[in-house]
Amino acid sequence: MKAMILAAGRGERMRPLTDHTPKPLLQAAGKPLIVYTIEALVQAGITDIVINLAHLGAQIQNYLGDGSQYQANIDYSHEGETGLETAGGIKKALPILGDSAFLVVNGDINSDFNFHGLINKEIDLAHLILVNNPAHHPTGDFALQNQATLTPEGTPKYTYSGIGIYHPDLFTSIKPGKSALGPLLKNTMQTGRISGELYPGFWMDIGTPERLKELNNIMLRHHEQ
Repeated sequence: MKAMILAAGRGERMRPLTDHTPKPLLQAAGKPLIVYTIEALVQAGITDIVINLAHLGAQIQNYLGDGSQYQANIDYSHEGETGLETAGGIKKALPILGDSAFLVVNGDINSDFNFHGLINKEIDLAHLILVNNPAHHPTGDFALQNQATLTPEGTPKYTYSGIGIYHPDLFTSIKPGKSALGPLLKNTMQTGRISGELYPGFWMDIGTPERLKELNNIMLRHHEQ
């Protein structure tokens, strides 16, 4: 299975930190956010990785190179300075990702989720990992019916973790260019073709400088143990 790390976002909520450094290269406990994700993927046996680039993307490519230092094989999908949003970015990268289902991970999350369990998972069009709603997103995103099928309505709602498996066919209906993932997922959920599961373990969306500091403190405490 190949994996795609979404790394093309501008990181507006992280400014001024992201004015000169792309968000995936911001560090917690001396290590860039994206490196934690790459290491977790490789540890799970996923070594073919695609990273999309836009804002300050050259810094990411220069830092990570071909991935060999992490025992990975990294390819890059270049989107220009402004990026194509999530669905548009995935659509553009499909020629690199291939015809089989692939894993997608947001570049600004940190979690102890074990990706290995997703490698041979059978899916229809998508399978999303949900988490309990954090304080900054109390209303959640999607409801989980019968512990299997996702719907845009219903209760309780959980938060999409930024971890999911996607089949290329999900993106057939969208045109190349800028396109958001949320509306595509919600429309497809109406057909019952998106599954999901709730992950109760550690997960953080590193969307603000405050949460980056929090993650840094967590990682430092972990290293001290």
